[in-house]
Amino acid sequence: MATRHSQFRPSQLARSLTLAGLATLLGAAPTLQAQDTQQQPPAQVQEEEIEVITVSGGFRGSLASALNQKRFETGSTDTIKAEDIADFPDLNLAESLQRIPGVAISRVAGEGRQISVRGLGPDFTRVRINGMEAQSTSGGTDAIGGANRGRGFDFNTFSSDLFSELTVRKTASANIEEGSLGATVDLRTARPFDYDGLTFAANVQAGYNDLSEEIDPKASFLVSNIFADGKFGALFSLAMSERNIVDNGASTVRWDNSNDFGSYLGDTSAPELTAINDGFRPRLPRYDSYTHNVKRTGAAAAFEFRPTQETRFNFDLLYSKDDSSRNEIFSQGILNNNAIAARMNVLDYEIDDSNTVTYAAFENATLRNENRYDELSTEFLQISLSAQHQLTDNIKIDGMIGRAKSEFDNPIQTTIVMEKTGVDFSYDYRGAKRQSPEIIYGASAYVADDWTINSVRLRPLGAENTFDNAAVNLEYVLNDNLTLHSGLHYKKFQFETREARLAKEGGLVGTNNLPMPTDLITTHNSGLGASNAWLIPNLNAFADAYGIYSNSGDFVVSTDNRRADNYSADEKTLGAYVQLAFETELGDTTIRGDVGGRYISTDQSSTAWASLGGTQTLVTAEHDYSDFLPSLNIVFEPLDDVLIRFGYAEVMARAGLGSIRPNVSVSVSGGSRSISGGNPTLEPTTAKTYDLGLELYFDNESLLGVAVFRKDIDSYVQGLRETKPFTETGLPIQAAIDACNAGPGYGAEFGCTENDEWQTNTPLNGPGGDLYGFEVQYQMPFTFLPEFWDRFGFIGNYTYVKAQLDYVNADGQLLATRDLQGLSENTRSATLYYEDDALSARVSLTDRSRYLTNAIGRNNNDMEGTNATRNIDASVSYQLTEQWKVSFEALNLTDEVDDQWVDSSGNRLTYYHETGRQYYIGAQYKF
Repeated sequence: MATRHSQFRPSQLARSLTLAGLATLLGAAPTLQAQDTQQQPPAQVQEEEIEVITVSGGFRGSLASALNQKRFETGSTDTIKAEDIADFPDLNLAESLQRIPGVAISRVAGEGRQISVRGLGPDFTRVRINGMEAQSTSGGTDAIGGANRGRGFDFNTFSSDLFSELTVRKTASANIEEGSLGATVDLRTARPFDYDGLTFAANVQAGYNDLSEEIDPKASFLVSNIFADGKFGALFSLAMSERNIVDNGASTVRWDNSNDFGSYLGDTSAPELTAINDGFRPRLPRYDSYTHNVKRTGAAAAFEFRPTQETRFNFDLLYSKDDSSRNEIFSQGILNNNAIAARMNVLDYEIDDSNTVTYAAFENATLRNENRYDELSTEFLQISLSAQHQLTDNIKIDGMIGRAKSEFDNPIQTTIVMEKTGVDFSYDYRGAKRQSPEIIYGASAYVADDWTINSVRLRPLGAENTFDNAAVNLEYVLNDNLTLHSGLHYKKFQFETREARLAKEGGLVGTNNLPMPTDLITTHNSGLGASNAWLIPNLNAFADAYGIYSNSGDFVVSTDNRRADNYSADEKTLGAYVQLAFETELGDTTIRGDVGGRYISTDQSSTAWASLGGTQTLVTAEHDYSDFLPSLNIVFEPLDDVLIRFGYAEVMARAGLGSIRPNVSVSVSGGSRSISGGNPTLEPTTAKTYDLGLELYFDNESLLGVAVFRKDIDSYVQGLRETKPFTETGLPIQAAIDACNAGPGYGAEFGCTENDEWQTNTPLNGPGGDLYGFEVQYQMPFTFLPEFWDRFGFIGNYTYVKAQLDYVNADGQLLATRDLQGLSENTRSATLYYEDDALSARVSLTDRSRYLTNAIGRNNNDMEGTNATRNIDASVSYQLTEQWKVSFEALNLTDEVDDQWVDSSGNRLTYYHETGRQYYIGAQYKF
């Protein structure tokens, strides 16, 4: 049962809650969440009472330990543990998580960024670090969504070397905080009592990428010890790495059948002109050449104090800093501007069966070459203090308080675009050329004379997320079969994002088409296509010549020029739960599990700029809601080593941060005209979840597991996308005029009026749908084989998920019934490994099928998505002595690409990039 209340009022941004204030609040109202209890459920105590054959050390040892942990959980979980001290064998945590059944990842700059679990994307997945919810955000290219201003967690902020354990909880229980439809992911850093006394480890690697041809360093170390007769422990770890990546390919932004060409073979009334003007053409057929430099530094510290056997204190600190730069260079023909298209003469073309103009050649075309440079950083800091105390033989209390803060900053995002008209130009996406397009310009494209300045863009931005958490839990052992758990949990989440721009993109007011001085032009040899080196703006020389960073004159950068993208949100949540854990015997069948409920109350406020009566006003909208979420998890063991799991829970995930802002944004960028608006009264997405699994532990270190699952999604927050004239939106016409004037200019000659088509995107609580699927996982060492072959083993899993939702417009009218966005029907992972006393080797494959990124397409395309990916990685290590080990890793051996498309029948290319194969050679020392 849920209650909802909303009201709106103008106000300033709410002040943040300090840790001191949070501590004061705790004094008045204790709150919930036992970090240690959740990481080690009561049922796990049984592990010490059962004969468990353990393989110590190495890859097999980590698999055995993770399997034991899975077996004794009451819910459906999967765990990955570092096989050695600070030794996850992946670029980051997302790439480790993709080996868990049902987990798929998205990538940026060749490494994992975010995850989806059982078809539900990153906004539906919560992440906790050392038992406390946290958020981390970073930047990215426009093609993968740009800066993260949502609830999804960016795993590429962290080095995997700082973590010792990853757990994905796919079913809910009352003692786990709300907020997830897909899964709760627990990340755990190392603690001193994980090791026996003094421990030291250092790892040094050199990386090489075959596309960038750069050699990059990577290093980490850990030191830990226990003092004061085993009562106090301290641990420190540090990780540093650098990557230089070349990210090359082609893109089109989208395809459209608007912006009519002027003539065919010089004839303005040729019948062929009608065919090509009705077909879908790439809006910006272009080559893209990116370079990324990523420097990542991370540190963790843990202090543990155990004054008595009944009492324990833990202080954990995690810090990460990601400093990156990215240079994006484009050479592109312009087909998305009506005035430019009208001047062009079509020389040749070809249209396929999906009405796609896959090939065309033109004269009197317009060429724009673009140089963009970004500096980006993410700084993350989490501090937490937890404690537990055994009050009596039957009563235990524990608590936690902490703060996690993530600051993303993109202080420099500078783009210089130069333009040349009257150029001969052709593009070719036919057949195999879809993956390797052929874009050809006439000879004048490579002459430095007669270029003009098209635009100057300065777009600094940033985002900040803060979680303050406090919790207290009580455990009361009623008898040998029943244990009662209860607790309170307070959480305050604060989000703020900012973006600034020039008053008029172009920077040189009234003179956008000034001649481009030849001494401000340089060359770039991307290696793409068969053409010469491109001529591009020399960004540094241009900045020096015009003083674009002076923040004065034409180059004043202000948030007032981009108020729609300056907004914030605060959420205060108070939760309480009661849960009964049980274990009993029914005949020869052991039955254990938990049943309980969680009540949560959320006060939400969101602040943004809105146009009210033509006046820009800072508006705060308030909304509150409460929910009761029951849950049940039961494990049956009818036979030795056979488990049957069943889980039921009601779950919820809060609406996206961009969706709840109380504003409407009307903007124009190049030829793209867009309208977006928020809805601060959006309700959470809710679902009823069912999970049934069978697990057969048929041998040591072995598992055959099958699970079926279903989620009845009651309400789903949709982003409605439609293409329609501005006059049909109900918004004031002046808003379109102002947006056009802030961009290319208002008028038909600029292709920007209220009568042109605009892209609209509005969030709403749409109807839900059913998500269902199954998982199969298999794990087995080949110990039954003859000597040598018995050192091999296999891990594999397959997940099938299906979910279709009704996508509706703001009036509730059905637009389409299509797959859930971000859902891959099939995900697979397989690892073949070998391990003896000295040598360890494995090769892993992961893949995910195609998925939708926009269920309702733009520019008259039915939908948009990303094609399937398949990645193969390998690693080998050899133990030279007890202290020294050498290693070799090879990542992305298939040189997999990011392949994005629009239109289900046309499969029209919008983005196709490769980042190359990555290799590491290294050495580790430990004692």
